[in-house]
Amino acid sequence: MTKPASPVASRWALPKHDDWSTPFAEVLLEQLDLRPGLTILDIASGHGIPTFYLAEQVGPAGKVTGIDASRSQVASARAIQGTELPWLRFECLDMRALPASFPSFERITGNLSVMFFRPHRFDAVRGLIEHLEPGGQLVLTFPSLGTFDSIWRRIDQEMGRYGLVIERERLAAHVAERPSAEDARGWLERLEMERVDVVERPLEVASGPGPRFLTHPLLRGGFLDDAYECFDDPRLAEEVMIRVSDDVESMRPLVAQRCVMTGWKREGARAS
Repeated sequence: MTKPASPVASRWALPKHDDWSTPFAEVLLEQLDLRPGLTILDIASGHGIPTFYLAEQVGPAGKVTGIDASRSQVASARAIQGTELPWLRFECLDMRALPASFPSFERITGNLSVMFFRPHRFDAVRGLIEHLEPGGQLVLTFPSLGTFDSIWRRIDQEMGRYGLVIERERLAAHVAERPSAEDARGWLERLEMERVDVVERPLEVASGPGPRFLTHPLLRGGFLDDAYECFDDPRLAEEVMIRVSDDVESMRPLVAQRCVMTGWKREGARAS
């Protein structure tokens, strides 16, 4: 592989105030062969981390398309962009069902994207690779199996004290459903990608007890919400989760696994 070009000076650097998207984007960029003039599809682009940075780095000779299924996220990204980076565009599209007429790209990236591939993750990855140019690179990040294991163990323990059988089964199913690094490697190898690599990097999250834990912006959305969904009785859910939240000390460290999966499409492979 040719050595990537040095990054250009950035007006669109990854935001330092974002404690979730930015750390995952950093591991994405570590694996991405990024250079001026590339065409890039950035899926689950949200409000533009790292889409804006990618567009800045490829420059006007390149082209970046960010797609997201959320109209509000796309509208937010367009508002941030304004008239800047005219070779970047945002579209509202479901990355799991790209139309056959959708173009192919030299790179496909997706920060914190794999969790949105449900229910058929392998099929979603295969569909993306159909829009990857031969010789092109796919790089996706996601919180993998093992993320916040100490929290799940503590919630399961509290459910056990209450004698909650069905709730514990639901929690176990939520945890097991999270894809692992081995799953990611298996998808890429089944799709005959080359230079496959899957790396996990820990990310420790800080939180105090009580309401600070239960309303933590990184823990509540997509993580603690899974635990609440295990209960049929909202009052019981709140009672159990309050007891858990008061025992944060026993759960430290609160560690997420930043998983990045990457592979290259064979030169002789067909692109859509």
